[in-house]
Amino acid sequence: MKVAYVFATNMASTYKLATMILPQLERGDHGAHVVGMMFFDDNVFSLRAGDPVGERLARVAKQHGVLLMVCDQCALRRGLAEGTFDACGTGSVTPKGLVDGVVCGCFPQLYAALAEAMPDHVITL
Repeated sequence: MKVAYVFATNMASTYKLATMILPQLERGDHGAHVVGMMFFDDNVFSLRAGDPVGERLARVAKQHGVLLMVCDQCALRRGLAEGTFDACGTGSVTPKGLVDGVVCGCFPQLYAALAEAMPDHVITL
């Protein structure tokens, strides 16, 4: 089963991802094939370069081909992307100061990126 996670609620990445999902992915016993993760609001901070959770996640994502995407507008508002708000949703906003492999985007970019490995389930946390 292929899943994609959307981290949209407060502390979803610092609690659910960092203490449950990520350790399971690292051990290889998560139980589902994760194809993508989308981060909204303050959850984007967990992907800052040097953040222990973000660095661990970047390694796992690279190893298993997991998409790591931050909301372009959320990242811009927090100084973690370059571009303009007018460019949100166009795919032209670029990450700044985030771990390797993270891309910025909005729903059109998320759908296009997941089209190659369409998840069976999308789980919002």
